[in-house]
Amino acid sequence: MSRVLVVDDDPHLLRALRISLRAAGHEVVTAPDGTTALHEAAGAHPDVVVLDLGLPDLDGTEVLAGLRPWFTGPVLVLSARSDSRDKVDALDAGADDYVTKPFDMAELLARLRAAVRRGADGPGEPVVTTEHFTVDLAARQVRVDGAIVRLTPTEWALLSELVRAPGRLVGQRELLQSVWGPAYERETNYLRVYLAQLRRKLEPDPANPRYLHTEPGMGYRFTP
Repeated sequence: MSRVLVVDDDPHLLRALRISLRAAGHEVVTAPDGTTALHEAAGAHPDVVVLDLGLPDLDGTEVLAGLRPWFTGPVLVLSARSDSRDKVDALDAGADDYVTKPFDMAELLARLRAAVRRGADGPGEPVVTTEHFTVDLAARQVRVDGAIVRLTPTEWALLSELVRAPGRLVGQRELLQSVWGPAYERETNYLRVYLAQLRRKLEPDPANPRYLHTEPGMGYRFTP
């Protein structure tokens, strides 16, 4: 059972989400605004956060900025904003998924399950070592020059897909299906955002990547 923090200023939607998530077997904590959300996140230690962007006191991206320095669990954004720029901004701020209102509850629950799976520990795997960083697939841990680097669950899922196929071109569609699911086959902007984040964290020169390469129009390649 996962503990879910739901953040939304609409009391009717908050109630509906609480009922549906509890019926699906989750423990639910709620917050009606951004300030309360940050307080509850620190005190309740949720496994996943469902976050509305349009809050009365803080924008959702500000809440993300407050969460991401320490919270490593998945964050699913809910928003009535459907513009692709808003989606990219939320993903760039640290969201793992973006659900546009109005949404189907069954789809939201499916995306929540997928996000929790991506954040769950996997079976034992080898350690991948480069000159600048090390990826321990069993411990789900990345070190750069010996120091642990925090990755979000989606960043980890994307990196692990690439490092498990050293030297091989991994197609855009394959990556999108593996990390986000079949419904995201056309969301190539997700890949651009997350690869940029990984390069900033791992590459010695992010503008001239040595390990995480883009094959324009085709996919990405990890070169040890």
